Amino acid sequence: MVKSGPLNVSWRKLIDDVWYGRHPARLALAPLGWLFRFGAALRRMAYTSGLLTVYRAPVPVIVVGNITVGGAGKTPLVIWLAQRLREYGFRPGIVTRGYRGQARNWPQQVRPDSDPNAVGDEAIVLARRTHMPIAVGPQRKHDIIELLRHSDANIIVCDDGLQHYALARDIEIAVIDGVRRIGNGACLPAGPLREPAARLADVDFVVTNGLAGRGEFPMRYSGERAHAIVDRSASEALDRFANRSVHAVAAIGYPERFFVMLRRKGLKVTEHPFPDHHRFRAEDFAFGDRQPILMTEKDAVKCEHLADDRFWFVPIDVEMPDVFERRFRTLLKKVIDGQEAA
Repeated sequence: MVKSGPLNVSWRKLIDDVWYGRHPARLALAPLGWLFRFGAALRRMAYTSGLLTVYRAPVPVIVVGNITVGGAGKTPLVIWLAQRLREYGFRPGIVTRGYRGQARNWPQQVRPDSDPNAVGDEAIVLARRTHMPIAVGPQRKHDIIELLRHSDANIIVCDDGLQHYALARDIEIAVIDGVRRIGNGACLPAGPLREPAARLADVDFVVTNGLAGRGEFPMRYSGERAHAIVDRSASEALDRFANRSVHAVAAIGYPERFFVMLRRKGLKVTEHPFPDHHRFRAEDFAFGDRQPILMTEKDAVKCEHLADDRFWFVPIDVEMPDVFERRFRTLLKKVIDGQEAA
């Protein structure tokens, strides 16, 4: 059963049909896509040629990003990388955009109890899951400078920023969605691409959220428990909700991914997709029943003031193949050795 939600309207279907289908509007938009593509290439060339200034941090920088609009699963991978780096003996720090954060001054240091309206929902998830130094703001240079000023971090993971060429990076990881991939292959607004697909050939690793193609590394989502929003220490195995009717709420780039994961666990899902980073209100949850409400961890941080005992969130972990970790560690060692020799 699928309940119509704010995203189940004609404009969303039109965008999906144009970007991921065969809607004829893509032909009319094609010239704008070519113009965007040219502008993106020109901008990148301005930085790589030295025409525009590039900031190089005094510590190694790992950028995790994508070339498409919409969520591909970057944040769970950032959490995985940061945790591994700590296991390797590093002191990681994380910088991110703080998308839709409304703080008056940037950058902002983020704590687990920071206001998601000020710093953005993804930053709160990163802070709660990693307990590492985190800075958010629109300029990665200033984010890193402030983070290093207030912490002892000796390596930076940048959540998003593949197109932020004002920041030098030592390792680039691009994340793509295994189902939608690059859509119709066109740049904005004719398609979902921020840069041409050829950009993937330049990154160090292509990680695919789902079924990976040749030369890509598969990333598998794993959500095993649901946590009560009103009491985060209370949790239930997700299997306990099997064969029960639940409301599934997702305000992420690709809500269907969350809904499919719940269905694979045997839950009877009523879908409620919302725009990415949606600011929830009480009326969004006026479903007229007492069925459990399951949502993503990113959405949960914005709903703590609205939640009652119906509300649960499902933290997502990722599983990466051993070959990816081996190659990542090998490249990281080369980066560290190169900096020490310089």
